[in-house]
Amino acid sequence: MQRIATDRVIIVGAGLGALSAALRLAPHPVVLISPERLGEGASSAWAQGGVAAAMAAADTPEAHAADTIRAGAGTVDAGVAHRVTAAAPGHIESLTRLGAPFDRDASGGYVLSREAAHSFARVVRVKGDQAGAEIMRALVAEVRRAASVQVLEGAMATGLQVAGGTVTGVVVESADPAGSEPVFIAAPAILLAGGGSAGLYALTTNPPRIRGQVIGLAARAGAAIADAEFVQFHPTAIDAGEDPAPLATEALRGEGAILINRHGRRFMAEIHPDAELAPRDIVARAIHAEWRQGNRPMLDTRAALGASVLTRFPSVAAACARAGIDPVTEPIPVAAAAHYHMGGIATDAGGRASLGNLWVCGEAASTGLHGANRLASNGLLEALVYAETCAEGIAATLPAPAPAAPVVPEFRPGGVPVDSEAIARLRQVMTADVGLIRDEKGLRGALATIAALEARHGDSASFRNMTATATLIAAAALMREESRGAHFRSDFPRAADAARRSRLTLAEAMALRALPEKEPT
Repeated sequence: MQRIATDRVIIVGAGLGALSAALRLAPHPVVLISPERLGEGASSAWAQGGVAAAMAAADTPEAHAADTIRAGAGTVDAGVAHRVTAAAPGHIESLTRLGAPFDRDASGGYVLSREAAHSFARVVRVKGDQAGAEIMRALVAEVRRAASVQVLEGAMATGLQVAGGTVTGVVVESADPAGSEPVFIAAPAILLAGGGSAGLYALTTNPPRIRGQVIGLAARAGAAIADAEFVQFHPTAIDAGEDPAPLATEALRGEGAILINRHGRRFMAEIHPDAELAPRDIVARAIHAEWRQGNRPMLDTRAALGASVLTRFPSVAAACARAGIDPVTEPIPVAAAAHYHMGGIATDAGGRASLGNLWVCGEAASTGLHGANRLASNGLLEALVYAETCAEGIAATLPAPAPAAPVVPEFRPGGVPVDSEAIARLRQVMTADVGLIRDEKGLRGALATIAALEARHGDSASFRNMTATATLIAAAALMREESRGAHFRSDFPRAADAARRSRLTLAEAMALRALPEKEPT
């Protein structure tokens, strides 16, 4: 294996958390490991809703924290919630100074949208549904100008090396589908800021490459994983056959769009007092129930938005146009799709993982903010806050900043490509048995199928990272014998009296996977 040593901090990922941390670390030299061209392929750029922050005069960070805790169904770390929401307005102002073109009203105030489970309109947006793309555009431009930041495009992290419980460096390969021989890069500090795991499901809103690899590589190195069972399904993915499924942002429902079925019946008003703005898990399961009954659920924007939907929500309009849907005159077919992983690599208040020399931020992290059910538009906020936290923690361990040579790995042929059919089968079993509604039989069957796929295709490190995360999700779901937030067990439909977070290592999950299935009683 080719070996390189660098004085640069390694940041794995190229989304909002990665770019923010790289800028916060300046002038300390860093290298960003980005599988795609910078700004492409990151979940952050696909985020439609915006960033949640208490910017309205009547709103407060305390109210934002209370909504976060309430939505999280008992497993939110209250201290984390209060710290993150208190920091939110300052991050909006920082992004504004960087050039993020947030929507403003005639008096110069921020235009705010209301989304599910928020007690106020507090989602700061850009061009209706362009927040992620526009914020990323501003950050990418700033990173390109930063002399301290090297961007290594076309590379993908596939492993960590650990000595004595401390991470010493990162194993990378070419991001080309054919792969390459691995290259080891030793570094003074490592920040994992990659994406989540929703791409492990057959119906997802995540970019194609986001399939749990970053969580998996940390788990394979021995890092503790928290809340792995909590996968959030967005209620309103546009059901038009695309993979990934385009998103119909929750802001549409905040503007008054309603959910109906093919008979024209509005069904959410009878399920929850907040109707379409109920917590995401409730709306997602209601949509899934209509879908399973053959009642094709749809999002109706006609009365609430009329023709303005085309200009106010351009991403939704473009997705509808591709599918031959006219949202001005007809409702939009929707389905619940895997969207965001509340669980991930367990971190402390400073963003440190359980392994030394390893920090984590963004969707790959489990900080305790989201609990069992993420409050809408808190994802980008968490990435911003913990990018700053991690950068400060890393900088405190480093010597005085000094220029560092670029990292130049030589990617030689000889990698093991990932079998696309194996990935497709993994995604199918996750959707069928580890999806919105779970039970013991399905979860045990999923663990057996994942083990068989890993045995047949485990020569690929990238695929082993996927199966590691899939195993952790299924094992944690099997261990949680209750229903809470986004985790619903049909064989344990009620919440337990005591709420708790979960914490699991891959070794523990593998031991559970190896147990024989129970005989039916």
